[in-house]
Parts: sequence; structure tokens; C-alpha cells
Amino acid sequence: MKQNAMRSIQPKVLRRVVVTIMTFAVIALVPIAVLSQSSTNDAVKQQSSNSSVEQELINLSKQKWQWMSERKVDSLDALFHEKAVFVHMGATMTKAQELEVIKSGTIQYKTVEIQEASVRFIDKTAVLLNKIRLVAVVGGNEVTNPFMVTEVYVQQSATWKLVSLSFTRLLTQ
Repeated sequence: MKQNAMRSIQPKVLRRVVVTIMTFAVIALVPIAVLSQSSTNDAVKQQSSNSSVEQELINLSKQKWQWMSERKVDSLDALFHEKAVFVHMGATMTKAQELEVIKSGTIQYKTVEIQEASVRFIDKTAVLLNKIRLVAVVGGNEVTNPFMVTEVYVQQSATWKLVSLSFTRLLTQ
């Protein structure tokens, strides 16, 4: 008899427990879903508001490649931060060393084909990634290499300054 009573009570109790748990779950999850949607909307708004700044940096990077190709060291000097670092396949250089390499023609940037570009922001810092195909003359030899180039910029007042430029050779053409 006790077992029959328990069986008839258990589904009722179980149903109440399930309904209670579901109610709490809905109460707990609705605010999370609303906040998540709000964060997603904020991210989309942030991304679209950054699109002009992203384009500004992509254009600045393109201009930098042009200046490097044309050996416009005065323009590059204004763009490069005083404490900037430059990482090439065989050397790490300071701003002064990089400018001298460009000015002297030790590395002659002939053409840069930008295949992909993306920008990420962290406060007043921008990390720009360029997938490029670079044709350059190094040590008198013309070489063509695929690189992922990482450019880090910081915003000082209303001006972007390049603080790091690093070349990573890609295994694929």
C-alpha cells in the first residue's frame, strides 16, 4: 500500500519539482540572454563605429609601404615612434637602424602586394595584420617572400605612431 501511495505521489512531486526548476531556469536565463544580446549589439555598434578608424589605419599602413618603397625616410621618421622596434627575418632593429637600412638601400622594398588586412583595437592601441607578398632587394639579390606582417600602432593625441613592425615568413606562397 505504501508503495502504491508513493508511486502516485512521486509523479505529482516530480512534476512540481520540474516546473519549479524550469521556472527558475527561465528566470535566470532571460536576463543573461538579454544582456548577451545587448553585448552583441554593442559589439556590432563598436565594430561599425571603428570601421572608419580601421580604414584610416589600413590606409596609413599602405602609405607606409609606399614610403618604404620610395625611401621617404622623413615621412617614416614622423610615423615611427621613438621607441619603435622592427623585427626582420635576421635582425631586430631600433627606429634609427630601420631608417638607415631604408635610406642606404640595404633593403629595397620594390613591391608589396597586400592580400589581406585586419585591425584589432585595445584601448588606444591598434594591431594591424597584413598578409603580403613582398618583392625586395636584400644584399643585392631580389627576393620574393610571403609574410604576415604585424604592425602595432599607439594613438598619441590624434596621431597614430608605429611602435612595432614584425615580419613572419609564411610557409605557403
